Amino acid sequence: MSRFAPPAPRTNSTRRLAMLLASSALFMGYSSMTLAAETAAPAAARAETNPLLAEWTGPYEGVPPWDKLDPELFPEAFEKAMAEYKAEVQAVIDNPAAPTFENTHVPVMLAGDRLDRVNALWGVQTSNKSNSRVEELDAEWSPKLTKFDTELFLDPKLFARYKAVYDHRHHSGLDAQQIRIVERAYDRMVRNGANLSEADKAKLVDMNSKLEGLFSNFSSKLLADERLYTFVTDKAELDGLEPGFIASLAAAAEAQGKPGQWAIKNTRSSAQPVMQNATNRALREKVWRAFVNRGDNGDANDTNATIAEILKLRQQRAELLGFPTHAHYRMADTMAKTPENAMALMMKVWPGAVARVKEEVADMQAIADAEAKAGKGPKITIEPWDYRYYAEKVRKAKYDLDESEVKPYFQLDKLVDGMFWAAGQLYDLGFKENTGTIPVFDPKVRTFEVYNLKTNENVGVFYLDNFARDGKRSGAWMTTYRSQQTLGGERNVLASNNNNFTEAAKGEPTLISIDDASTLFHEFGHGIHYLLQQVHYPALGRVPRDFVEYPSQVNENWLMTPEVLSKFATHYKTGEPIPQALVDKILASNKFNQGFATVEYLGSAIVDMKLHNRTTPPTDVDRFERETLAEIGMPNEIVMRHRLPQFGHLFSSDAYSAGYYSYLWSETMDADTWAAFTEAGGPWDRGVADKFRTILLMTGNETDRADAYRAFRGRDPDVKALLEKRGFPTE
Repeated sequence: MSRFAPPAPRTNSTRRLAMLLASSALFMGYSSMTLAAETAAPAAARAETNPLLAEWTGPYEGVPPWDKLDPELFPEAFEKAMAEYKAEVQAVIDNPAAPTFENTHVPVMLAGDRLDRVNALWGVQTSNKSNSRVEELDAEWSPKLTKFDTELFLDPKLFARYKAVYDHRHHSGLDAQQIRIVERAYDRMVRNGANLSEADKAKLVDMNSKLEGLFSNFSSKLLADERLYTFVTDKAELDGLEPGFIASLAAAAEAQGKPGQWAIKNTRSSAQPVMQNATNRALREKVWRAFVNRGDNGDANDTNATIAEILKLRQQRAELLGFPTHAHYRMADTMAKTPENAMALMMKVWPGAVARVKEEVADMQAIADAEAKAGKGPKITIEPWDYRYYAEKVRKAKYDLDESEVKPYFQLDKLVDGMFWAAGQLYDLGFKENTGTIPVFDPKVRTFEVYNLKTNENVGVFYLDNFARDGKRSGAWMTTYRSQQTLGGERNVLASNNNNFTEAAKGEPTLISIDDASTLFHEFGHGIHYLLQQVHYPALGRVPRDFVEYPSQVNENWLMTPEVLSKFATHYKTGEPIPQALVDKILASNKFNQGFATVEYLGSAIVDMKLHNRTTPPTDVDRFERETLAEIGMPNEIVMRHRLPQFGHLFSSDAYSAGYYSYLWSETMDADTWAAFTEAGGPWDRGVADKFRTILLMTGNETDRADAYRAFRGRDPDVKALLEKRGFPTE
């Protein structure tokens, strides 16, 4: 099962009007009050006084000044960068020449570079280096910034120019890519309110502004709950946990001013190892309850009322824009097209997944019963906090595989080398570490120069922020600080992967689980996608939401290939490669626990779609969650991977709302793509890799992605490959 990444930060280098006009997601970019165009020139002239506004300097076409981050500098930076952007767009609006692609679309696509840079910096400030002051500024500025962007793209004079180009698109000598940009831009503007009356436009501006404030509020509350710790005072309670992990908990407690104790942070990377390995059932339950109840404790950080308000505003906005529901609005520019198509795919997989869970629970219950009969513990019924723990016992019994046997071979740094090596074998990408030569936003961030192995040409820079820390949001994500394009001159890529692994005690290598290793390769698949991109127009650089996860899920497959394991899965003490017998056990267990992994994810995805594909939003979020899960037959032993009160994908932005299904949509293509490699003779077949790279990875959204997939595979993706991969019935 793929790792499910959280949404990308709400600020990144794609937050521009041009991206609004071409992207599949609602443009909820950072903007503010309408600013007078005449202030733009002084803003550029004064940029040197604020380091956040300065051009990026240094090697690799300039790199972000991470060493200059200061929350107090952002308000001025936003104001000046927005004023400049407004002036650039206003110049297009005021152009007396008849609208053409070259004098309308092109300059808008080239506008806003300074704001892009400020937003990239702010994205890291809010996602990787947050604190109470950052949260205050985000709450203040997010609504202002969104208001600016919404007003900008609703300008009737700008829309008139785009409509004129659209009306003459087939008679003005445009090529296929240009026509695609023109049509998508026009359709996007209409979908997002360009044809509304002035009164309704004002309502839309207000709704978007309020939503952005609510997203910020939700994120702040969730982060506060994720800053909490479960403290352990008796080391005996940690029985079953690995020594290295226990040492990291001790270090965390000491950092919290409680030496001699052990601190389990309320994040997945800390909670999951406890639920999987701790023999103390009471501790497992305590950690589980703290984790699954984030945002749902009836206190100051409870998110339920915030979510209810978000849902109400989303539905009002959808109706204002002419859509029956928020789900229809969000899915209008996706591969799935409609909520019904997404639900149809999910319900093809759901019954087999639930049936497999029943089998998994029966296996676990048998072990628990046998232990109780042998006097090794009390008689229990498998509960959610037991699932991972007893699943490991089943794994041991069925496959003679204990993950504690595997972890010593999974050194984080070695696996990073392995993912780089695989990218070189498949795509000719080379990675040379240059940590210490360019600024970073945290001392633990590693950096790498990326180049083409055949030509030695620079591709860009890759930033790797692997470890959890206070002020960093949970989960794993990829973003770009600068994306590739050739319009206006070739631009290299500044890409980053952000994980939340638990760092080993000082002087020890960080060892990670198979699950974490899959996350590592998954996020790197996103990075590969953007590093390989070769588009001319930035408006064609962003793919539909239900394509986004496809390259990353495909990349997970190479982790368990014999070539990667034999070279890079080496024992942290002896240096010996992982034994083939252990590899065989891992591969034999590939379909193990797929019921749990699939149901945990699909429960979240189905609830998301049902939540947003309705005309009357629920006001009692907890009740809706309970009733919907009961309706679809959610097993009692499993909770959603992301319960609604902590579902950042849905409520920290619009990005994945009515879109969490996209992981399954993408993984259907992933399984079918891996089948293409298998059919061709193996995972390193360069013929298939070259087709995958040139048809799907390099081309952004230059053509419809469903058409591109057909060009790659010769047909639509077949869901049978996914069902077979997970060991579910195919009929």
